[in-house]
Amino acid sequence: MKISDFLSPADVMLDVKTANKGQLLQALSRRAATKAGLDADEVAALILKREELGSTGVGNGVALPHARLAGLKASLGLFARLRRAIDFEAIDDQPVDIVFLLLLPETANGDQLNALACVARALRDPETLRRIRDAANPDGLFRAVTAR
Repeated sequence: MKISDFLSPADVMLDVKTANKGQLLQALSRRAATKAGLDADEVAALILKREELGSTGVGNGVALPHARLAGLKASLGLFARLRRAIDFEAIDDQPVDIVFLLLLPETANGDQLNALACVARALRDPETLRRIRDAANPDGLFRAVTAR
């Protein structure tokens, strides 16, 4: 499985402005819900509920908010590089500037289960993170995150 299987160039956002984690997750949830044809409030509620279990800030300035949704047929991703890093209560207590939101079907098969692992592997790589942070435009950002 490749990131480009569930992330399109249109779903990459550069220099996103946000005041805080809650505002960011609400905005990303609305955008993902619109793309998936789902209820925005339901998507946001599930993303926030998952976040209550523990921060999806995985360290090195990266967050991987995710949720499983009934009615979703295939995994769907949104990728954002923030203009300014925000507090995300990450495991390393560092602010987050790279966010990959992932929606997964409620009854995920093997491929869909691999989507989160695929993103996590890519965003653990220091060279990938450097390319993401250096990208000058959305196309470059898409290439940086899908290069693996």
